[in-house]
Order: sequence, then structure tokens, then C-alpha cells
Amino acid sequence: MEIYQLQVLRTDVSGMPLEWIGYQEAAKLYHLGDVAYSCGTHLYTLRGGINAKTGRRSVIQVNSIIATHHHNNGFGIDPDYVPPLSNPALFRRDNNLCLYCGNRFHHSELSRDHITPISLGGADTWNNVVTACKRCNNHKAGRTPEQAGMQLLAIPFTPTHAEYVYLQGRRVLSDQMEFLKMHFPRKSPLHQRLC
Repeated sequence: MEIYQLQVLRTDVSGMPLEWIGYQEAAKLYHLGDVAYSCGTHLYTLRGGINAKTGRRSVIQVNSIIATHHHNNGFGIDPDYVPPLSNPALFRRDNNLCLYCGNRFHHSELSRDHITPISLGGADTWNNVVTACKRCNNHKAGRTPEQAGMQLLAIPFTPTHAEYVYLQGRRVLSDQMEFLKMHFPRKSPLHQRLC
């Protein structure tokens, strides 16, 4: 695994997860003095140039989780916040399982299924979509699961901001995962799906 592909979890000062950033953005935040504290695993040691006055080389230690002084730009504050719906986040929410047949698939073999089809008045929202393999989605066609004689294996849900941050992560390290899980609602389906 290329080390510079690891993402840093940025939080606000209170520890609320905000977003994933790369090592360059993390180094910039450290340099600007915007990092209030850091925790988690040490990821990178970045070395800069040598200071002409002091003769010392600049070094920045980047950890897997950094809390910043910046305001959180409204992330997670609004209780009505609804994260944008995308197939990669949807497939990850449903653990790459077809919620009709229960089999796990590669993301290229999955599709977004509308429980109540749009042609029948359904909406393209988190609570009306599930991950389905292409075979099950084609079999269901423009019908509801009841009309198609198919049963949903799990109830869809709208992720909170912290859950959405997890869903957006590429390679979530164990310490980042534990940190994020502390911000999931107690009854979040992701707790069970991540076990």
C-alpha cells in the first residue's frame, strides 16, 4: 500500500468528524498552527528545507486524526442535514451486499434500486434506495418489492454526518474507525454491519 494514499481524519476542536484530507492539506494545517491537537497513529514524517537563520530543518509529524481550530463550516450542526447520495457511499452503507439476495458483490456488479420506483412516485433519497445486484434489480424492474415478490433484508437509512464521513473514507484505519464509531448513533445499523 502506498503510504501517501492514507487519509487523515480532520475534526473540529470538540472532536466532531468533519472530513478526510490528504497529507498535503494536513501539513498545511500544521504549518499554519490550525491543529489544536492530534491523536491516533503516526502516519507521516514530512521534512522541509533548512532554515537559514537557525540551520535547523523543518519537520512535521502527521497523525491519523487531527483536530483543527477552524470552524466546522456547518458540518453536522444542522439536525436536518442530509448528506449527498452517491452510489459508492450507498454501496458502502449496505456493505456491498445486495439487499434482496444477500450476496456480496464487487461495486461494478451493483446498482442503486429504488424501493418505490420513481415511475410510481418514489424519490431518489437515502430512505428509498438500497444496493442491489444487477440481476435482482432487473428482476424487480419497475415494481415495489411486494409486487415483485422480493423481500428486503435490511431497512435503508439516511446516514448522519459522522456516518457519511466514514462512508467517504477510502482506507479507514482501525483507530480512525474506532473514533468515528463513537460518533455514530447508538442504534446505527453500521455498528452491526462493521462487526
